[in-house]
Amino acid sequence: MSDLNFHKISFLVALINEFGRRFGFSDKQAYEYISRYGGIEMFLQNYNILHTLSFADMVEGMVAYCKRNGGNLAL
Repeated sequence: MSDLNFHKISFLVALINEFGRRFGFSDKQAYEYISRYGGIEMFLQNYNILHTLSFADMVEGMVAYCKRNGGNLAL
């Protein structure tokens, strides 16, 4: 595994953890929600931008993205 892929995966795990913490979800529940509404693909496609943001901003952006794709969480 390349260093970049390792960093992407590590960063995604941290984002999922923060997302879950924000909404009282387990890591599994947070992953399933984000995945269901396309957030994983969006993260992987936009990693170069997202990793420059704070986790709070990333969670907010992920909530907005998932909501546009049918999710029902709100901050």
